Amino acid sequence: MKPIRLFPLLFVLSLPLSPVWAVDAWSVLTVKPHAVDLGFAAESVVEAVQQSTVSTQVAGRILEVRADAGQKVSKGEVLMRIDGREASEAARAAEAQFGVARLNYERQQQLLARKFVSQAAVDRAKADFDAAAAQRAAAGASQSHATIVAPMAGIIARRHAEQGDMAMPGGPLFTIYQPGRLRVTASVPQARLQEMRGVKGAKVEFPELGKRVEASSVQLLPTTDAATHVTVVRVNLPPLPEALPGMFARVYFVTGQAEKLTVPASAVVRRGEVAGVYVQASDNRLSLRQVRLGEAVGQGEIEVLAGLTAGDQVVTTPVQAAIQLKSGR
Repeated sequence: MKPIRLFPLLFVLSLPLSPVWAVDAWSVLTVKPHAVDLGFAAESVVEAVQQSTVSTQVAGRILEVRADAGQKVSKGEVLMRIDGREASEAARAAEAQFGVARLNYERQQQLLARKFVSQAAVDRAKADFDAAAAQRAAAGASQSHATIVAPMAGIIARRHAEQGDMAMPGGPLFTIYQPGRLRVTASVPQARLQEMRGVKGAKVEFPELGKRVEASSVQLLPTTDAATHVTVVRVNLPPLPEALPGMFARVYFVTGQAEKLTVPASAVVRRGEVAGVYVQASDNRLSLRQVRLGEAVGQGEIEVLAGLTAGDQVVTTPVQAAIQLKSGR
């Protein structure tokens, strides 16, 4: 393989040694190989560890709504009431059938004592009585289902129905989650599974929040999707009040460390497909030097494969340096 030649991109400027062009006019970093984290990134979504979708077990029109999205609720708190007249009438019918079955069973027992009926007739009456009792209990439970309560303490993430809507059995009404315990789920390609077995940790970045946190634990699920050939990884988060379920996050899985020469991503100047950095010489002369970059490593750093050597002074604020250089022409 032929060696890659890197040519200066633009120009070299000589700076006068005056207070206007002092070294502290911009930030300078001395680059040198150092230990950086190795790994790869994966896009992920924030989800609650404990989340529940509340639904109803009876059909009826929604009469009253007592909670809305964003509201904190306690366990057992009433969220909604559904028209339970049909369930109430069914409970009354079951109660009446239970009474008839009980009287018939008692009558059959009395007739058996007088030897007017056989034991088989008593057994049938007992079976009818037990079935009526079970039906009465089920009808009573269905009647109580018309009042929707919170199954756990938490925050309502979403309300799925409005007052006046027709609620159907199994239809979602509320989604509740506990904000104290959050995690992110990422899909890792099958080709990365070998690396994932050596993962020592992970860092989770929230671009919208401008935050990066250390994961408390990483769990690789033992199954792979047959259609997409990806494996789900769960990354538990430390307490982070700003994070919300459904938010986008980026996970950096750490598989090891290595010595690499890097520059901050903010120091790189790009001209189309060509990348470069401002390098300051010992006499304060600046040059925009072309570099060949590798992958992003560490926290906001990019590996430099060619174009720089250990000890070079790299300007980390290229925009500020360029503005001052332009104004000084």
